Amino acid sequence: MLWRRLRMKQMAGWRFRRQSPVGPYVADFLCLDPPLVIELDGGQHDRRKSHDEKRTAFLSARGFHVLRFWNGEVLTNIDGVLTVIREEGRAVLASPPPLAGEDSGGGEA
Repeated sequence: MLWRRLRMKQMAGWRFRRQSPVGPYVADFLCLDPPLVIELDGGQHDRRKSHDEKRTAFLSARGFHVLRFWNGEVLTNIDGVLTVIREEGRAVLASPPPLAGEDSGGGEA
């Protein structure tokens, strides 16, 4: 259902890919510009919080903004989900990337 609304640049002209590899993971939906990863979670994700947190950290470290939605949320509130995706993508595009050497990690002292 979500893929039908994201494919073919229907979301603000952004190109999403479905089931796209990023390192050792496969993103449910991936957009490079703006850098978004959308993950759909079912009930099994309640038992995989640690794995999901590591996955999100990996993707975030590579510059992606990760959005997670429950499957039921997509089925019952697709317009709300699309609004969140659109707003997040616009916010990402509006915020400049950090300058070289301005990362949040503990750099040189």
